[in-house]
Amino acid sequence: MLDQFSEQARSDFQRARFKAFMNRAWATLSGQPTTLLSYDEIKEKLHIGGPIYRGMQTVRVEQITGSLNRYHEFDRVFLPASDKLAERWQSVNRAFYQEISLPPVVLYKVGEVYFVVDGHHRVSVAREQGQIFIEAEVRECATRVNLTPNLRLEDLEILGNKVNFLERTSLDSLRPNANIKVTIPDGFDRMLEHIAVHRYFMGLDWKRDISEEEAITHWYDNVYMPVVNVIRDTDILKDFPGKTEGDLYLWVLDHQRYLVEEGETLQPPEVAARTFVDEGVKKPVRKPRSDRGKKRKKQ
Repeated sequence: MLDQFSEQARSDFQRARFKAFMNRAWATLSGQPTTLLSYDEIKEKLHIGGPIYRGMQTVRVEQITGSLNRYHEFDRVFLPASDKLAERWQSVNRAFYQEISLPPVVLYKVGEVYFVVDGHHRVSVAREQGQIFIEAEVRECATRVNLTPNLRLEDLEILGNKVNFLERTSLDSLRPNANIKVTIPDGFDRMLEHIAVHRYFMGLDWKRDISEEEAITHWYDNVYMPVVNVIRDTDILKDFPGKTEGDLYLWVLDHQRYLVEEGETLQPPEVAARTFVDEGVKKPVRKPRSDRGKKRKKQ
């Protein structure tokens, strides 16, 4: 009977390796991520804290998409990336068929993503065998931004910029309900510039020194949110698939600056947003600086 289990385990591994090859080929064509997320890279870019012990938990296998130190050995769906993993993988797989209990895996949790500390082969076999959940010992790491299992490398760069933005502004503390999202690579850097300029003109208008905290909250309440409220009221975001309110805010300010350069009077944020919406319906919207730069490069 053991030989039967061994043969099935070998067959399963060969199938898993073929699926890994097909995934890699498809990823090459589609540009989708294939490798596991690296915990060390996440830690460096997002400045995460912890980990704090959370005890034994039942975790959805599909949320495990990262590794502490073996992220090159499995792909994003934990298929084995090398034949060198065959012996250990098949051993764990035999235990599955023989209904032998194995120790729980050890995971770090960051946002909605789990990173394997110990138990890579157990996670791989569980996923290949169609398990929905797995028992795990979990330690959670604090983060100022939310990670999801479908995170792409370009998303990580933007999230890193968001962490820098929050560390510089403490907006998540000053306005706990604020959750600015952008897909424009330099979006958060540009918002920091907006806040700095806003602080300068506040000082001129109010004829006194303006604290950073005062400038940040005033910018959020009187510049950013009026634009976002217009975006929500007009439901224009549906015309920009894949974009965010933060993206459109940046476009509105680009559009406002363009109008000023053309000799028109500077408008309040909410008026500029409505002008943007009205003109956007009639003619193509001017792209943000980062998009225009990409277009020039392609030409």
